[in-house]
Amino acid sequence: MTALKGQVAVVAGATRGLGRAIAVALGEAGATVYCTGRSVRGEPSDIGRRETIEETAELATAKGGRGIAVRVDHTEEEQVQGLFRRVSEEQDGRLDILVNDVWGGESLTEWGKPFWELDIAKGLLMQKRAVHTHLITSRYAAPLMVARKQGLIVEVTDGWDYRYRGNLPYSLAKTSVIHLAQGMAADLKPLGIEAVAVSPGFLRSEEMLDHFGVTEDNWRDGAKKDPHFLQSETPYFLARGLVALAADPDRAAKTGGVFTSWGLSDLYGIRDVDGSRPHWGNYAKEQGFYD
Repeated sequence: MTALKGQVAVVAGATRGLGRAIAVALGEAGATVYCTGRSVRGEPSDIGRRETIEETAELATAKGGRGIAVRVDHTEEEQVQGLFRRVSEEQDGRLDILVNDVWGGESLTEWGKPFWELDIAKGLLMQKRAVHTHLITSRYAAPLMVARKQGLIVEVTDGWDYRYRGNLPYSLAKTSVIHLAQGMAADLKPLGIEAVAVSPGFLRSEEMLDHFGVTEDNWRDGAKKDPHFLQSETPYFLARGLVALAADPDRAAKTGGVFTSWGLSDLYGIRDVDGSRPHWGNYAKEQGFYD
């Protein structure tokens, strides 16, 4: 569990969900993890959730790493520049892993509407929060990696290809970050730096648990509302797979790839926190979701 001991990571969007789980899993693997986001104690973001980056940093530290909470609005270029100046100063120029998980689009997605009926302001704000932030953050993280000719940039998305995801702004955001990973991989490959995209299956995040009116202890009761929920996974399923990928000595061969939680489980033998190995890909195929 110390495969990443001594390494330095930044998880952008570490307040909750996958970002939190990835930060904690990196800490458990021995890394120093800068946990960034907008929600801090006493000052939540406009999303209005209760989770904070301080909690995430404390969880990462409790698992054996070193969690450092830094409040950053990743839509603000100067704040992002300041973050990486701080990382460089505190870590002697070292940055091994960047995870881009900034999202903030839950309340902006208008499901069930064709694009010409959507609120364009919401659609554009989604791109600012979920795509522009990733590009800005990568722009200022990459020079630290380039200077040492090593590193890994991870784009967190939903889905593993370019098919339409049912809502145009949402689909644009999720496919755009896949292309970001592939484009960055092409630019960075000659320097020995990798970039990949990763996607969960049916994610049992804090917000999803609230949506189904359950907790992690009784989550299966959510199947009363949606039977597909029984195939869901915790954020730690993908997080553990990502740690295994980051520690893979053959990581360079995987640059530019798009990896799913179940695919990483197949590749590295990863299990979820309850010991299970959910496989949304097989289930979705059986159900004909992606025909």
